[in-house]
Amino acid sequence: MSRRTLNLGILAHVDAGKTTLTERLLYAAGAIAEIGSVDDGTTQTDSLALERQRGITIKSAVVSFAIGDVTVNLIDTPGHPDFIAEVERVLSVLDGAVLVISAVEGVQAQTRVLMRALQRLRIPTLLFVNKIDRAGADDAHVLQAISDRLGLAGVPMGRPTGLGARDAQFRRLDAGEAVADIAEVLAERNDRMLAAYVFDPGALSGTWVRTELAAQTRSGTVYPVFFGSAITGAGVDALMAAIPELLPTAAGDAAGPVTGRVFKIERGASSEKIAYVRMFSGTVRIRDRLAFGNGQTGKVTAVSTFGGVVAETAVIAPAATGRRGPALRINPAGQTVAGQTVAGQTVAGQRAFVTAGEIGKLWGLQQIQIGDQIGPADAAPTMTPPQFAPPALETVVVPEHPRDRARLRVALGQLAEQDPLINVRQDDAMDEVSVSLYGEVQKEVIQATLASDYGISVSFREVTTIYIERPAGGGRAAEVLQSDEHPFSATVGLRVEPAAPGSGVELRLELDPRQLPLYIYKNTADFSAAMTRHVQRTLQEGLHGWQVTDCVVTMDRCGYYIGDGPTKRVLPTPRTSAADFSKLTPMVLMSALNQAGTIVCEPMTAVAVEVPAAAVGAVLAEVARLGSAATPMVRGDLAVIETLLPAARVQQLQRQVPGLTAGEGVVETSFGGYQPVTGLPPGRRRTTVSPLNRDEYLARVTGRAPHQVRLQPRAQAGG
Repeated sequence: MSRRTLNLGILAHVDAGKTTLTERLLYAAGAIAEIGSVDDGTTQTDSLALERQRGITIKSAVVSFAIGDVTVNLIDTPGHPDFIAEVERVLSVLDGAVLVISAVEGVQAQTRVLMRALQRLRIPTLLFVNKIDRAGADDAHVLQAISDRLGLAGVPMGRPTGLGARDAQFRRLDAGEAVADIAEVLAERNDRMLAAYVFDPGALSGTWVRTELAAQTRSGTVYPVFFGSAITGAGVDALMAAIPELLPTAAGDAAGPVTGRVFKIERGASSEKIAYVRMFSGTVRIRDRLAFGNGQTGKVTAVSTFGGVVAETAVIAPAATGRRGPALRINPAGQTVAGQTVAGQTVAGQRAFVTAGEIGKLWGLQQIQIGDQIGPADAAPTMTPPQFAPPALETVVVPEHPRDRARLRVALGQLAEQDPLINVRQDDAMDEVSVSLYGEVQKEVIQATLASDYGISVSFREVTTIYIERPAGGGRAAEVLQSDEHPFSATVGLRVEPAAPGSGVELRLELDPRQLPLYIYKNTADFSAAMTRHVQRTLQEGLHGWQVTDCVVTMDRCGYYIGDGPTKRVLPTPRTSAADFSKLTPMVLMSALNQAGTIVCEPMTAVAVEVPAAAVGAVLAEVARLGSAATPMVRGDLAVIETLLPAARVQQLQRQVPGLTAGEGVVETSFGGYQPVTGLPPGRRRTTVSPLNRDEYLARVTGRAPHQVRLQPRAQAGG
């Protein structure tokens, strides 16, 4: 019997019970002998010490089990909003998902955020209403919220009984009920079934209904709803049976070109980098040299696939790594034992490859990063850009002991590899390191991780807002090869123009290919990729010190010198190298940006506050105090107040709402874009020398004192 693979995500608002559900699924599948407890810190997926202490999921974790002929790679994801970026990366590699909803709290703020993302990425999803054994469980209320607040066509797959009691159960629909109850929902979306439902009900067989239910679930048209309790196991068997029946298994050609995507990076016991990859096509084996990211390559020295709960790992022999001594194989307990030379496809009985549709771990790719594509750039499925809010806060991290400053930078760099949105920013002039944040919980996690994993005690300075800059208009500048304006063997001309909000930074080339130094770069695409890196690096700090975004940078002039013509009067002109373009681009781009000017913008948060109608006035007054206006929408005894607030003020509202609403108010937030600040624009100290200060910049990048960089009086940059 050939096996299939299904990569499944478990998602939920924090404390809805998804990690407990993961434990129950593993137990039901026979993958573990005993169910772990979140409270006791004994679950399979919460492996970090901090996760066990706090009882929350911080990092995504992969476990595996079998349902019949389907191998399920289950990815448990964080539920707290501070770690939403971790969830976004996981979504890009899923075949299907289970969204867990509490039968007591119902649809919560994070539930809505996650469901929007699942719909945007068209990921087929089953809904599991958990905690039916808890006091206050209300199936009718949850089903109504699924329709009203999530906007979904939920299809109940049975009925809970004994709600609120320890012995609560889930009774699946029998064959007759399934045809009667489910067919009505499905017929609304299938004309042929609708005709049969109205005119010939006898034609609606159970097989037809089940087949159509699977088809509409996989297309994201309907969402089957299961009820149960992860603690007691009620309803879990029904959910488990539905996973391979209703969700699609992975597709891909194991013999095709190698393509995959990295969704997680971690460090091993010896600080080696380990990349988690979802394979879309092809097969990766030990010793394979892989292309990834922007033109990097590396040799795979170890491969791990998921079998049972733990990963099966095979490693390359010492002769292939240049390392003395026996090969090492990491066993499931994380220990290292003497291994054997790789022979064929296995080491010590373990698989030494990962193939299409599977999730695996790869060692040896030291330059690889989260989000990198493995294989040709045009071969893997297009990844939908993330739409979760970027981090809006930052803080300076201060080591308790000054001697730890160097170690702190290394540690934060490694944490940033695992979560790129941490965005470590190093200020050499002030000898400071700052990190970007989503919230207080993430800050606590960083602090605890530095202490437990790296032995570094730190504190944080005041948390501040992260602004951005956008071009106010258009600007152009150029620096010409063999003029007396700069010492670099290159000509670069750039235009900067505003672009649509949220569009990021785009580089365009308006050049004849004959103008490009293709003896340095492999082709036009390679040159464009290099220039894109130079542009993006330069725009990390704009005129006011903030990252510049939402602009188009057009390169309309390019020149180089191959050593066969006249040289400058002042300094001999060497043959052009890639470094000339790297060092000259910031001067030209910042000159063009200075001509265009920039507008500093602050992050905004869209806020929806659901409150009792009697509390509307008090909440509106608080919203007004925070500088915004709103019009309430009254729905019976509840009202919804929607407004847009600066991100820095949202926590103030969140702190006030419980007191203003007797604890009944619910605040939901989502990213609201950026808006220009009013008044004097805030600035941020640069961490690098500004290219607008030409003498200081040239001295820094050439390594010579300003008087040694002999330049003639400067003309204005331009066409």
